Order: sequence, then structure tokens, then C-alpha cells
Amino acid sequence: MHQLNFRTPTLDIAMKRPLNFISITGADFIVRSAYQMGKTPLLPIFAMALGATDAFLGFIVSVSTLTGMVLKPGIGILSDRWGRRWWLIVGTAFFAGMPFLYRFVDTPAQLFGIRIIHGLATAIYGPVTLAFVAEGAKERLAENLGWFGMARSAGYIVGPAAAGWLLAAEVSPVSVFTIIGLFSCLAFVPILLLSEPAPRTKAANLPIRQQLVHALKSGTHTLSVWLSGGLEATVFIALYAVKAFLPIYGLSTGISVALVGTFFSVQEGVHTVLKPAGGRAGDRLGYFWAICIGMALMGIALPLITLTNRVLVLMTVAVVIGVAQALVFPATVALVSTQISALHIGAGMGLIGTLKNAGKVAGPILGGFLIRWIDFSPMFWSMGLLLLLGAGIVGCWGQRRQTHIHSPHA
Repeated sequence: MHQLNFRTPTLDIAMKRPLNFISITGADFIVRSAYQMGKTPLLPIFAMALGATDAFLGFIVSVSTLTGMVLKPGIGILSDRWGRRWWLIVGTAFFAGMPFLYRFVDTPAQLFGIRIIHGLATAIYGPVTLAFVAEGAKERLAENLGWFGMARSAGYIVGPAAAGWLLAAEVSPVSVFTIIGLFSCLAFVPILLLSEPAPRTKAANLPIRQQLVHALKSGTHTLSVWLSGGLEATVFIALYAVKAFLPIYGLSTGISVALVGTFFSVQEGVHTVLKPAGGRAGDRLGYFWAICIGMALMGIALPLITLTNRVLVLMTVAVVIGVAQALVFPATVALVSTQISALHIGAGMGLIGTLKNAGKVAGPILGGFLIRWIDFSPMFWSMGLLLLLGAGIVGCWGQRRQTHIHSPHA
């Protein structure tokens, strides 16, 4: 007598989703914490010990971001073709293996080369993890992205603190890199537990050159990709200009360095804790409105930094900026994943990743030019106006889409 089997492929996939989400979130937290240990404050100290000049030190610190900016779209497209899990194993290998090579670095030029290759790790994890989460979340998409982003942001808090404590305990920079490599190896455990969130589609059967062209066309012709990526870039231009120049502005106006450091900690802490709530707000209000409200809040808050050096006001501004980030970032990623073809989610994540990295690179450069041209306070006001302009654009676009959807002729 045959035994009845009530399990279906759909049920099996549904049962795998929670394990997949927990595994990918845990792995990302591990590798991001380890990577940030090697970036701040360890990397500048190591580069100076090797004899790097101030200018070349800046290139060493930023080159991994440039690697991601160039490679993320291509890696996202290839993950659409070959699957996410294989690429995540490769990315984890770069995270775990590269730190052991720092022991053999003797010159700033060698360190520069190592950083270029090490940047492949984040270039892979950036688009592939987001595509993995987006494919696996069939409801409450932005909220799931918020929970995932919360774990990622926690790595940015844990990593620098851990590196600072190790250096304070007189552990040599080279030994810290070895510890980073060993810690990163732990990420193989959750990564190997993953299963593909969705079966590969017919795009995997296309010739690779044809798929690359088709994916880039799909991504570049999807307006939400440019809109979301452009908005993220705008936000990061403002945030990274503030990160670069608020400490200098503080010294020039009597704001203590400790208060500036606390400002950034409060901002990132609020952003980290509220990401899931911000994502849920995006799911309920609509992604356009969550982005619009977040950018408007940030645009209003940034200029307030220049009006006072009172602790309470500055901490309030930090909280508002953190809330704004929590509203914007889950919604931009969710917007792309719902608008782009299911065949090309990885490509879309790669393209917005490139635009985001461009904002990170451009922010300090643009801020520096503005300070040289119009001084510190007008620079902060200019960044606020830039964000308000972005909020106005996305608000108008969201209203237009809503009107079109409810139109009897739509």
C-alpha cells in the first residue's frame, strides 16, 4: 500500500525560506563584521606603518569601494545565470582567504593591490545577498530587507570596535588580519546550509554574451533602477560628505570630537535598530512614500547641524537622520526587486550597488569642493537642499504613478 505524501514542492520551498533567511543574515553579519575590523581603524594604521603617504593612504582605503562600483552589475548578472549559492561560496572564500595574505605585504603598493582583490568579496556579497533575500521573500519584502540590513549594519558597529580593542591590547596589525581571516571562516557554516531561493529560469539557457546584453538592457531600461539607485547615491553623497567633514567642522566651531563621535554612533545605532520598522512602513505606505519621507527628514535635519552646538539638538538631529535612513534604504531595494524582471534581479541589485558606491566616492569630493568654494555651513545647507530636491522628485513620481493606477483609462 502506497503511503500518501502531502508535501509539495511549494511547501518544501516555503519551509526552506526561514532557514535560508537566517543563514544568509548570519553569514553576512560574520563577514561584514570581520571586513570592517580590517578597514577601520586597522587599515590606515597598517598603511602608515608601511610608509604610505596621506594621499596614497586615501587611495588604499577607498579602492575596494571602486572595485565594487565596477564589478557589481556583472556579478549580479552572473548570479542570475548560475545561481546565488555558488557565488556566495566564492565570496565567502575571498572574505576568509584574503586576510591571511596581509602578512606578506611589505610596501604600500602591495597593500593597494591586495585591497583591489579583497574588494571582490564585497562586490560579490553586495548584489548577490540582496537578490537572494528578495527572491526568498514573497511578502513583507521591505521588512525582510530591513531585518537583513539590520544585521549588516551591526557588523559596521561591531567590527571597528573589535579591531580597536585588539589594537589597544597591543596585538600587531598583521595578527589582527589573521584573526579576521579565522573569524571569516565561520561564515562557511551558514553559507553551506543555503539552498537556492528560486529555481533558475530560462535565462540560464541563453548564451552568456546574449544574457549579459539582455540583462543590462533590462536593468538600464527599468526606470525604478535608475530612480532607486540615483536616490541612494544622492543620500550617500550627503551622508559621506557629513562623515568626512563634520569632525573638521566640529573642531572649527568648538564641538568636541567626542560629541562628533557620539553623533555618528547614535545615527548609525538608530538606523540599525529601526531598519525592520522602516521596511514595514515601506510595505504599508508604499515604497515611493517611504523614500520621499525619509529623504525629506534628512534634508531638513542636515542644515540644523550648523545652527547650534548644543548636545540635545545635535543628538536629536542624529536620531532623525537615523530614522530617515531606516525608511529609505529598505524601500529603494524593495522597489527595484518588484519592478525589474524576475530573470534579472541580480543585475538590478548590481546596478543600484554601483550607483550607491558612486555616491560614497563622490560625497567627500563634492563636499570638499563646496567647502573650498562656499565654506562649511553652506555645504551642509546645500546637501540638505539636494536631499529635499530628491524627495520632491520621488514624491511627484509616486503621486503620478498612483494617479495613473487609479485612472479609469489606465
